[in-house]
Amino acid sequence: MFNTLFPFLHLAALLGILGYAVVSLFRGNVPRFGLIVLLLAIYYVFLLHPAVKKEIARRKALKKHP
Repeated sequence: MFNTLFPFLHLAALLGILGYAVVSLFRGNVPRFGLIVLLLAIYYVFLLHPAVKKEIARRKALKKHP
């Protein structure tokens, strides 16, 4: 159950942080928005992107060998 729940909680937290950044932008706090978006981009590149690439490769391999 935890293995299913963890990704959804993680996604909700990331979307919440992104929402906070957008609210900051609308309130006129551009430096805060830029910092949050920059940190989220760094987080994606170093932590999430390698896993996303592995999952895409895994799914392509499954299609080739049914």
